[in-house]
Amino acid sequence: MGKPAKLYYSIREVAQMFDLNESTLRYWETEFPHLRPKTNSQGVRQYTDKDIEQVRVIHNLVKVRGFKLAAASRMLHANRQGAERTAEVLQTLSYIRDQLISLKRHLEEVV
Repeated sequence: MGKPAKLYYSIREVAQMFDLNESTLRYWETEFPHLRPKTNSQGVRQYTDKDIEQVRVIHNLVKVRGFKLAAASRMLHANRQGAERTAEVLQTLSYIRDQLISLKRHLEEVV
């Protein structure tokens, strides 16, 4: 959750954030019109924080919840705010789970 402040991220960095292949991100760009990272003069993709949030929502729908791409696209079109909110809640719960696991390990070391 505490990522450094950066204006742009490379496709490699974004792929690593979500444990995806770069080709998956490129394909998602063709399937989801809201995912459009900037490209520089050499054609290198530059993802902003907004783009990363789009990837997070798509990742939640496709990889976490198991939606097919067409269904995920329809879901985003029909209820974008709900899909974004769900992704945000899942990210927060994942962070809390990781913190609890860390706390449990620390307590086990103490006892």
